[in-house]
Amino acid sequence: MDSNNIQQIKQRYSIVGNSDGLNRALDIAVQVAPTDLSVLIIGESGVGKEVIPKVIHDNSTRKHNKYFAINCGSIPEGTIDSELFGHAKGAFTGAIGEREGYFGAANKGTLFLDEVGELPMATQARLLRVLETGEYIRVGESEVRKTDVRIVAATNVNMQKAIREGKFREDLYYRLNTIPISLPPLRERGRDIEMLFRKFAIDISEKYRREPIRLTDDAKELLLAYKWPGNIRQLRNLTEQISIISHEREINSEILRHFGVTNDNNEGGLVLTNKNGNGAHSYENEREILFHLLKKIGDEMTELKAYVRSNIRNVTPQQQSSNQIKREQYVDTNEITSAEITDNDISFNTDNGIKITSVKSTPAQQPHEPHYVEPIQDSIIETPLTIKEIEKMKIIEALKRNNRSRKKTSNELGLSERTLYRKIKEYGIDL
Repeated sequence: MDSNNIQQIKQRYSIVGNSDGLNRALDIAVQVAPTDLSVLIIGESGVGKEVIPKVIHDNSTRKHNKYFAINCGSIPEGTIDSELFGHAKGAFTGAIGEREGYFGAANKGTLFLDEVGELPMATQARLLRVLETGEYIRVGESEVRKTDVRIVAATNVNMQKAIREGKFREDLYYRLNTIPISLPPLRERGRDIEMLFRKFAIDISEKYRREPIRLTDDAKELLLAYKWPGNIRQLRNLTEQISIISHEREINSEILRHFGVTNDNNEGGLVLTNKNGNGAHSYENEREILFHLLKKIGDEMTELKAYVRSNIRNVTPQQQSSNQIKREQYVDTNEITSAEITDNDISFNTDNGIKITSVKSTPAQQPHEPHYVEPIQDSIIETPLTIKEIEKMKIIEALKRNNRSRKKTSNELGLSERTLYRKIKEYGIDL
């Protein structure tokens, strides 16, 4: 495909950029459009994968028929089969009428299945049958129906890893991946970042009738150095924030840093990004959140251990006989009478508060007197939370901040709505 045709496609769909990866993706999309081959679009969240299916549909022989875009991750697992394949009246509680389903409604047209990696295994088996034979059965029926639908799927999941972990069918992956199209992350698109920033700045200035913001040379270099974990979506949001909040219309690197743009991926707080370099990930956001939470807990436990050690070393006979002592641990002085307690000697136990695992001793001076070691009081020792308890707590806090909105909460936590819905049910969170 020549450059003139590519530029026409970009103008038609408001696509900005001239990077080789973007041009290659558009070239493949236009070439495969006239066929009925299945297409799998791979790329990180926020790179603009939703544009490619429109290009394919509008340049195909199906362009005069229906086009549906379905986000598989936002549909609850219990209703996704009904949404895709339809259901009969009375098929389940609440099914007061018949539903055709997307595969029936999109006959002779195109279906875009976004976040296809989030599909449940049972739904994957149904989808595979439709792709191979064009046949499907509505929920609650036994009648086999036929459909002629072009499937374009997209995912930000590392599919090979999902297959190894038993979360995605290998045969379905190869059926969907007849023609793969990979969209590069924003950090690999070079000067496209400046062009996109300028477009978003002009759009927001026209919308709110304000002077558009401009970048200085040092600000442009900082934008190129930043990792952009949220890709184009993050850049658009950043441009809108600066356009509205900043009083300055000429934006330098200092102002960008104030809005969280840095040249170090670890500056400015928690950064959620994938690490595998192939434009896809598998639950990377959740792992990053847990990693940072566990690191913070580890630092707090180190401080708590130091506090416990200092309290044990400062035990006095008066404290030993105090009524505030809830539990005591006896150490036979036939074996030790004075001890040096180090970091490695202290561990935590949910029953006794503190456990001394090893003690360096000197010869006994009073071999038959019991010696008391005071554990820290119950009000100080708290049983460490499990990872699931931490995750449940963070989900509840995010739900409160977002007025119980699952969509806003899933965006804040970096999860799909279906994953959030599953975790709410798993943890028994009351909405």
